[in-house]
Amino acid sequence: MDKDTSISNYNHSISIVERKNILVTGVKKIESFDNEEFLMETVMGFLVLKGDNLELLKLDTLQGNVSIKGFLKSFAYVDDATKKEKDSTLISRLFK
Repeated sequence: MDKDTSISNYNHSISIVERKNILVTGVKKIESFDNEEFLMETVMGFLVLKGDNLELLKLDTLQGNVSIKGFLKSFAYVDDATKKEKDSTLISRLFK
């Protein structure tokens, strides 16, 4: 069975408990992450989570589940053009 096909059959949801524990389902892949930002591709589009002291707790690639802890400040869905800008910004920050 193709991995993308199996993940696309999963529902997508975000569960946030006290802005400290975040569970995202329906994740295809994590594009990038650090302690302030996660960029991931979900079955419903690209998702950006921003916060402080973000830490990846659990990654289940078979089920498409991601568990994150830290203080969540915001999250938003972005389109492909915005994602490309994010990637170039991240690369520019790395090579300053």
